[in-house]
Amino acid sequence: MTTPAAAATAATAPHEANAHANQFALLKQRRFAPFFWTQFAGAANDNLFKFAFTVMVTYQLQLSWMPPAMAGLVIGALFILPFLLFSATAGQLTDKFDKTKIIRFVKNFEIAIMLIATWGFLRADAVVLLGCVFLMGLHSTLFGPVKFAYLPQVLDSRELTGGNGMVEMGTFVAILLGQVAGGLLVALPQIGHTTVAVACVLLALVGRGVAQAIPQAPATDPGLVINWNPFSETWRNLKLAHGNIVVFRSLLGISWMWFFGAVFLSQFPSFAKEVLHGDEQVASLLLVVFSVGIGIGSLLCETLSRRQVEIGLVPLGAIGMSVFAIDLYFASRGLPPAPAAAGALAAPAVMGLGAFVSQAAHWRVMADLALLSLFAGLYSVPMYALIQLRSQPTHRARIIAANNILNALFMIGSSVLAGALLGAGFTIPQIFLFTGIANALVAFYIFMLVPEYLLRFIAWMLSHFVYRFEIKGDEHIPTEGAAVLVCNHVSFIDAILLMAASPRPIRFIMDHRIFKVPVLGWLFKLAKAIPIAPQKEDPAAYEAAFARALQVLREGDLLAIFPEGAITRDGQLQPFKGGVMKIIESARAEGIEPPVIPMALTNLWGSYFSRIELRGGQNVAMAKPFRRGFFSRVGLNVGHAVPPVEVQPEALQQRVSGLLAA
Repeated sequence: MTTPAAAATAATAPHEANAHANQFALLKQRRFAPFFWTQFAGAANDNLFKFAFTVMVTYQLQLSWMPPAMAGLVIGALFILPFLLFSATAGQLTDKFDKTKIIRFVKNFEIAIMLIATWGFLRADAVVLLGCVFLMGLHSTLFGPVKFAYLPQVLDSRELTGGNGMVEMGTFVAILLGQVAGGLLVALPQIGHTTVAVACVLLALVGRGVAQAIPQAPATDPGLVINWNPFSETWRNLKLAHGNIVVFRSLLGISWMWFFGAVFLSQFPSFAKEVLHGDEQVASLLLVVFSVGIGIGSLLCETLSRRQVEIGLVPLGAIGMSVFAIDLYFASRGLPPAPAAAGALAAPAVMGLGAFVSQAAHWRVMADLALLSLFAGLYSVPMYALIQLRSQPTHRARIIAANNILNALFMIGSSVLAGALLGAGFTIPQIFLFTGIANALVAFYIFMLVPEYLLRFIAWMLSHFVYRFEIKGDEHIPTEGAAVLVCNHVSFIDAILLMAASPRPIRFIMDHRIFKVPVLGWLFKLAKAIPIAPQKEDPAAYEAAFARALQVLREGDLLAIFPEGAITRDGQLQPFKGGVMKIIESARAEGIEPPVIPMALTNLWGSYFSRIELRGGQNVAMAKPFRRGFFSRVGLNVGHAVPPVEVQPEALQQRVSGLLAA
C-alpha cells in the first residue's frame, strides 16, 4: 500500500529527463524557476522595506526612544521574533497542506502588509512601520519551511546542492538589490518615502503573480493533526529534530551562522557612519559587497562538491569566516582620519561613495567583507542540503521549522549581545573581532561533536589538493538504505578517498594494524571504522568486527570492506577472501538484502601513501613524499550493484578487475 508521503514524493520526484548540465539550467525548468523568482521577490521586498526603514531612523528621524546605533538591532530583533513564536505552527501547516497553496496565501498576506506599510511611510510613523516589521517577520516565518521543504520534493539528491546554492545566491542578491534600492530610494529628497511605499507594493504584486506558475507540491503528511499551541509544539519540534543527532547538530551549526551574519548585517549602517565615516551610499556598498560574496560562495558549492552534498566544505567555510572577520578588525584600525568638519564644534563630516572608494585602506575592508561572506556561503549551503537529504520526508518541514526556531533564538541572542557590548562601550570593530574568535571556537566544538564534517573536510582536501581525483559511476552508490561497498586495497588512504566519493557516511572494516599508523589511525577511529584481526590471531576481535558490521547494515547504512585483506605490495589485485560472504549471509539470515557495490581505485599505486619497493628489497609506504609530484591523477570507478543472492568472492574480484581496466 502506498503511503501519502510516498505518493507525494512520487508525484513530484524528478526523473532522468530533468538532468541538467549545471545549476543555472534549473532556471529553465518549471519545477524550479517560478519558485526561485517568487522567493527572490519576497526576499527583495523584505529587505527593501527593512533597510529603507533602518536608514530612515538612522539618518532622517530623531527618535529619543530608538537611537541610531540601536535601530538595526531593534528592527532585526522584531523581524525575527515571529520565527520564535510561530515557526512550529508553520512547519505543521507545510507538512499537512499543498506547499504551492501555502506559498500563494503567504504572497497575498505580503500584499496586505505592504499596503499598511504604505500608510506608515507616507506619515513617517515609526510605530506603524515597526508593526509592519513584525508582520513581515510573520510572512517570512510562514514561508521558511515551504522554502526548504519544497526543494527536496522536486529535486533529486544530486541537484540539492546546486538548487540550494541557487536559492541562497538568489536570496542574497535579492537582499543586495532590496537594500540598495531601499537605501537609495528613501534618500530621495521630498519623494523618498512615497517611492519606497510604491516599490514595496509593486514587488509584492510581482511575487504573487509569479507564484501562480509554481506547480503543485502535494502534502507529505495530510493526516497530521495541527497542534495550535506554539509552545508545546515548539518543544515537540525540537525533540523531533534531536532524534537525528547529525541533523540536529547541523541545525545548531546553521543557527550559529545566522548569529554570525546578524552581527554584521545589523551593524552595517552604524559601521558605515561611525567607523568608516561614510554616508547612506557607503552603507549600501557594504551590503552590496557582503551579498555578492554570499552569492559567489553559494554558487561555488556545486562546482567544489562534484554535484553531491559535500559537507566537507563546511569546515573550510568556518575557517574563512573567522580569518576575515578577525582581519576586518585590524583593517578598521588602519583607516584614515574622518573628513574635517565645517566648524570647530561640528560633528565629523561624512564622505560620499566616490571619496570612500578612492582610499586604499577602504578596499581592505571591502575585501574582508567579501571573503568572509563568500566563506559563509560555502558554510551554509551544504548544511541546508544535508538537513533536507537526511530528514524524514513526512517530517521535513517541521525539522526546518525547528531550524527556524533555533535561528530566531540565535539571532535574537546576537542582537541582545551586540547591544549589550555597545552599551558597555565596546566599538563595532571590537564586536566583529569577538565574533570571529567565537566562530572559531564554536566551529571547533561542532566539528568535534559531529566528526563527519571534519572527516569529509580532510577527504575533500586530499581529493582536491593532493590528488586530482576523478570519479566514474558514482550514481551507483545508493543514496539511501543499506549496502556493502567492496574495493581493491592500494594505499593507506583508500578509505578517505571513498569518503570523498560518497554522499553518505561509510563505516569501514579495516585491518587493526592500520589504527596504529600516526594521524591516520586517529582519523579512522574518528570515522568509527571497525578494526578486524585475523581469526587465528584474535578470534574475539574477528567475531566482534562482523557483529558490528551486521549492526551497520541493520541501521540502513553503508558498509565498506577491502576483501583482499591487506594493502597490495606489488600493485596487483589480490584474491578476495570470504569475509564479504560472511557479512552477506549474516545479513540475509536477518531478512536484510544489501546490494554489493564493486569499486576500483585506479592509478594510486606508486603514490606516497601506497607501498613501494626500495633498494635492498624493502617494501614500505609513505616514503619519498614527492615521488609522483603534486596533484597526481587518481580515480575511482564504481560498478553496477550486485544482488546479494549473486555474490561470490571470485565473481566480485572479476568485477573489480574489470573496473580497474575500464
